[in-house]
Amino acid sequence: MRVGILTGGGDCPGLNAAIRAVTRKGIVHYGFDILGIKNGW
Repeated sequence: MRVGILTGGGDCPGLNAAIRAVTRKGIVHYGFDILGIKNGW
């Protein structure tokens, strides 16, 4: 499965940690391909 994570902009405490946790869990436990979406918003 390919997964892209897109945020809605603005400051949000803990957002980097949440993205990191979802990415690591997806790769390590489920074998997902994580996509980076440059200028995706």
